[in-house]
Amino acid sequence: QVQLVESGGGLVQPGGSLRLSCAASGSIFSINAMAWYRQAPGKQRERVATITGGGSTNYAGSVKGRFTISRDNAKNTVYLQMNSLKPEDTGVYYCNEVELSTNNVYWGQGTQVTVSS
Repeated sequence: QVQLVESGGGLVQPGGSLRLSCAASGSIFSINAMAWYRQAPGKQRERVATITGGGSTNYAGSVKGRFTISRDNAKNTVYLQMNSLKPEDTGVYYCNEVELSTNNVYWGQGTQVTVSS
């Protein structure tokens, strides 16, 4: 059974940084695509960043140049480094895994990020 556990959220001032982590278990992590999504209050969930098993990355325009997604296959973990945070980055951040062999999609429970002075 695939499980994703996020950590690293919190309260940060505008301009600050946070690093989110997502530990995966129960899957062939190294070949699966991973992504971070976020959902702000009253808004739809949106994709923030993706990374393939081969390491190719893609970012939403609103975070390009500020956020970096990376993965450590030895630790079955994906990261989201968030710099120059803005109040509009506030939301619940979710880790997502798409299983290559089945196209099944898995979600973590989410971690809250609040950017406020």
